[in-house]
Amino acid sequence: MGTFKSIVLGLVIGLLIGLWFGVNLGKGRDFYANPFVGKDIAGDLMESSGEMLEKSGKALKNMNKD
Repeated sequence: MGTFKSIVLGLVIGLLIGLWFGVNLGKGRDFYANPFVGKDIAGDLMESSGEMLEKSGKALKNMNKD
């Protein structure tokens, strides 16, 4: 019974650590970073401004084609 508990405990700990690293890698962060910390406001502004510039550039190219 003792080995079964240690195997289950090892699996649970491994799953939690893997989930921690996987969430960080999925968000494009360092694998050891805190996955519960949200983006800062500056990061959000930089991301949205980059998307806005890209979309406006595509719209201008489409206007020039017509």
